[in-house]
Amino acid sequence: MLVASCVFAILAGLLHVLIFVLESFRWTDSKTMKIFSIASAKEAEATKEMAYNQGFYNLFLGVMALVGAVTVLAGHHTVGITLMAAGTLSMALAAMVLFAGSPDKRGAAAKQFAFPALALVFLLISFVL
Repeated sequence: MLVASCVFAILAGLLHVLIFVLESFRWTDSKTMKIFSIASAKEAEATKEMAYNQGFYNLFLGVMALVGAVTVLAGHHTVGITLMAAGTLSMALAAMVLFAGSPDKRGAAAKQFAFPALALVFLLISFVL
């Protein structure tokens, strides 16, 4: 179960790295604007600085989950589980905030929630078994 937790933490981390790229470097691209439901180039330009900053938050969460999972797989369970749990719990909670606060983005919130939540569920199961 611990390996399954690591796999989902890695997937969650990679998804957040992708979100980082979209928010920090491709925010005004038409495909990115469609993904984030941005209505116009003017709106994208007006929110570009905020998205750039938010992208780095996503990067740091992704890196935390990735490093944690790799550290667990390398046999350093205490440090790895701590990093992995902190990263994936933060991701899952942020997705819940998005789900509750932005009804039009509930689909995206559910996608952002799935991988970290599964990582946490499998992590909890690994402690029980």
